[in-house]
Amino acid sequence: MSAALIRNDPVSQALDLVGDRWTLAVLRDLLRGNSRFSELKASVAGIASNILSDRLQRLERNGIVVRRVYSDRPLRAEYRLTRKGHELGVVAGALAAWGARHISRQPYLVHEECGDSAEVRYFCTRCDHTIGRSEVRLVDP
Repeated sequence: MSAALIRNDPVSQALDLVGDRWTLAVLRDLLRGNSRFSELKASVAGIASNILSDRLQRLERNGIVVRRVYSDRPLRAEYRLTRKGHELGVVAGALAAWGARHISRQPYLVHEECGDSAEVRYFCTRCDHTIGRSEVRLVDP
């Protein structure tokens, strides 16, 4: 497979945008409800301010978050996920479920109503039903 085909692959393109460790950690914490720069800096363990700022700017440029200034002096902003950004919750949920199942062995993705563990499922929009993992495959673009 040529390098050009890999770059056109949707998985590779998505990873180019959100696939590094810091971006995924920022997305996770935005999904948890943290929105202010200071909250994200405190909740994303080990992230440097310049890295956090860079990741938030990249997410904003790509329509994943919107930035709203709430104080001019000193300049302070909060970040909210857009609809496009909230769709990444499925990706984060799938990673969380996989990590809980194969690495930490502790539930991480839970159903808010009952508190039991949850998992991500595939759904066919044409057939209008849930389908198994073995019934799904990735295709070339």
